Amino acid sequence: MPLDARFPAMLASLLLTACASSPPSSPVPSPPVVSLSQESAPALTAPKPARSLKRPKSSLVAGIFPKPAELEPQVAFWRKVYAKWGQDQVVIHDNRYLNLIYQVVRLPEPVSDGYYTPEQKAFLDRRLEQWRERLKVLESKLVRNEALSPWEEKLADYIARRAGEKALFGAADRVRSQRGLRERFRKGLEISQQYEPLFRNIFRQYGLPEELAYLPHVESSFQLNARSYAGAVGLWQFTPGAAKTFIGDDSLEARLNPVLSAHGAARYLKTAYERLGSWPLAITSYNHGIGGMKRAKEQHGDDFVKIVREYDHPLFGFASRNYYAEFLAACEVASQAERFFPDLDLRYAKRNALPLQLAALTPPQPPLSSPRPERSKTKAPPRRESAIKAVNKVKTKLPSRRAAFVSVKESSPRQRRR
Repeated sequence: MPLDARFPAMLASLLLTACASSPPSSPVPSPPVVSLSQESAPALTAPKPARSLKRPKSSLVAGIFPKPAELEPQVAFWRKVYAKWGQDQVVIHDNRYLNLIYQVVRLPEPVSDGYYTPEQKAFLDRRLEQWRERLKVLESKLVRNEALSPWEEKLADYIARRAGEKALFGAADRVRSQRGLRERFRKGLEISQQYEPLFRNIFRQYGLPEELAYLPHVESSFQLNARSYAGAVGLWQFTPGAAKTFIGDDSLEARLNPVLSAHGAARYLKTAYERLGSWPLAITSYNHGIGGMKRAKEQHGDDFVKIVREYDHPLFGFASRNYYAEFLAACEVASQAERFFPDLDLRYAKRNALPLQLAALTPPQPPLSSPRPERSKTKAPPRRESAIKAVNKVKTKLPSRRAAFVSVKESSPRQRRR
C-alpha cells in the first residue's frame, strides 16, 4: 500500500488505541507542559493579579489592532515570554504551533541577562537534541505503524489535540527554544515611563494610534543603546538606510536619539499603513519590510492569518510570522503592568518622564514631500551616552524644515531577525 494511503489508517489506529487504553496515571497537562519529559521539570506558577483592573478605552479595545482567534496561541505564548518565564527558564516548543510546549527547563547557574555561558549552551543543545530524537522516533513509528510506548502515546495524543494530526509529522524539524524575558520586560516597563507619554504625543501628531508607543518593548526593551547584528540601533532599531529615508539623518546620533527616531518610526508606520491598508500588515512590515508585505498581500490578499500560515519566503521566518503577535502581547502586558507585575511601582519613573514639549522639536513632515536632506556631519555620541544627554542635543541636530524623504525604500527600519 502507498505510504500516503497508510497515514489515515495509522492515525485512526493510534487514536483508537489511545482511547481504548486506560488513562495514564499522569496525563499531559495543559501548556505550559513541564512534565512530558522523562526527566523532572520544575513547576511554574503564573503571576497572580493584585486586583482586578479596568482597562481604559484604547485602540486595542476599539479594534484598530485586531486579534484574530487563530492568533491567540501565539499571543498567549509571547505573553508568557514577557510576563511569566524568567531569564533562567528556556521553553522548548514547536516553531509553527506555539501552543505545543514540550518542556520548560532551568538553566544551570550562574544566570545573567545576556548570552548563554558555554555550559548553558551545551546543556540546552543536549535538551533540544533529545526532543528532536524523541519526535523523530515517534514519527518513524507512526509511518511504520509500529506500537507506541505509553509515553509516546501520551506525546502523540498531546500533539494531535493541540495542533491537529498533521503536526505529528515534521515536528522534529520544528523544535525551537525561547528564553524567558520577564526581567527584561519589567526593566523595560520602568524605563518606558520616561518616554511613553512623549511617544504617545508624537504618534497623535501623525494621526496614528498612540498604542504604537509600545513597539519598543518588542524592538529593544527600551534599551537606548540596543544594537543588532544587522546594524540597527536605538529604541526604535533604525538601520542607516531606513534612518536616512524616515529620519532624514543616518548618523548614529540621530538613530540613538529617542525623539528623532520616534518621529522616524511614526513616519515609517504611517507610510506602511497607507501602502498596505491594515495594521497587522503595517506592523509586521517593521520587521519584514513594506515590499515584503506587499508581496505577501499580492499572494494571499488581506487575510493576515493566511499570510502567517502560508506565505513562503526565505526572509519571512519565525520572527516575521510572530511579530504582530509579539506586539499584541506587549500591548496587553504593558497596558496592565500592575496585573502582570504586582510588585512593580512606576510612580518614581513616571515623575521623571521627559517633557511633552520635546515632541515638537522635530515638526511632523509627511514622507515624499521634498528634497533629500544632507547627511549630518556631526560625530556620533559615545556608545553609552545616556538618553537624557541624547535628548538634550536634539535642538542643535534637527534636520531642516525642508528636509524630507525622496523615496520610501522597500525595507523595514531593521531587518535583523528571521
